[in-house]
Amino acid sequence: MTRVACIAGARPNFMKIKPVVDGLEALGVKVDLVHTGQHYDAAMSDVFFEDLGLRPPDVHLDVGAGTHAETTARVMVAFESWMGTNPVDAVVVVGDVNSTIACALVAAKAGAVVAHVEAGLRSRDWDMPEEINRVATDRVSDLLLAPSPDGVENLRAEGYHDDQIHLVGNVMIDSLLANVGRASAGGHLDELGLVAPFGLVTLHRPSNVDDLVVLAGLMSALAEISVGLPLVFPVHPRTRSKLESIDLPSSIRLLPPQGYLPFLALQSSARLVLTDSGGIQEETTALGVPCLTLRENTERPITVTEGTNRVVGTDPSAIVEAAREVLADPPEPRCPALWDGRAGERIADVLVERISDGSALRPTDDR
Repeated sequence: MTRVACIAGARPNFMKIKPVVDGLEALGVKVDLVHTGQHYDAAMSDVFFEDLGLRPPDVHLDVGAGTHAETTARVMVAFESWMGTNPVDAVVVVGDVNSTIACALVAAKAGAVVAHVEAGLRSRDWDMPEEINRVATDRVSDLLLAPSPDGVENLRAEGYHDDQIHLVGNVMIDSLLANVGRASAGGHLDELGLVAPFGLVTLHRPSNVDDLVVLAGLMSALAEISVGLPLVFPVHPRTRSKLESIDLPSSIRLLPPQGYLPFLALQSSARLVLTDSGGIQEETTALGVPCLTLRENTERPITVTEGTNRVVGTDPSAIVEAAREVLADPPEPRCPALWDGRAGERIADVLVERISDGSALRPTDDR
């Protein structure tokens, strides 16, 4: 029987790995669901398994928190130990977190087929740790599973073999489409005491929240926007302590981290989302909700060219101006091709076919 390890390590991974696990198991594949423990508390991890209906992991590596180097090293050591007694045909890694590159490196050295879901995404910003993880993971992968045509174009420009590259669609949207009805019907807004209209905010990137000058500027822009549109801000753990030194108006309501379904309900009901998250750029595109990305770049440009996203940077005046424009004239909803809820099935088909015929190719130096 074909045996595949599917890796999840941090909050964004859980929504991405669920459709892959379902697709593989529907084809009769033995799936080992490996949770590295990179996000280790219930608010950031366990609740997403519950909300998504994702079965408990077969393996929990319990690596916990640490620096980038510490986390990557712990995952590599723990995953290598597990693979030593659990040989698999392939390892599926998703996204761009430290667990992604760590398990990809171990699997490649062990001789397993490595499949990277969300391959080819590029911000071209080497100050982002995620960009380094993306590029390095693609380099050691056999199968490059791109969510959108720009990912395919990036991989081809970098010289990868055509038979490595597969345009499969977006697994995040698989999970969204499977759950948005439940989220909307779940009474989550009532439980939070929220009444529309409101805007939704998320901030977690170090470049935005670790620099208090940048964070204060962002919050001043949000305070001005909230005069006309109350804002709801589920606060990432890395951000909460930073906000203690900033005086916020009552029109910005801070919430604890939300589970997948409550957060999906917030997104789908919001008039505007302001974020620095890559995944939220995609989800708001699928939902048709206007999104302003508070970064200087995006690795998901299709959400701008074929979605509802605008990249506005971190200048407070530019953010306020963009918010006023979007609220006055919302973008028409648009959703990219293959963001149709079947990406997990396509990934499973590609992976099983390549394992069966043994033709997966890792990039070589003569690309």
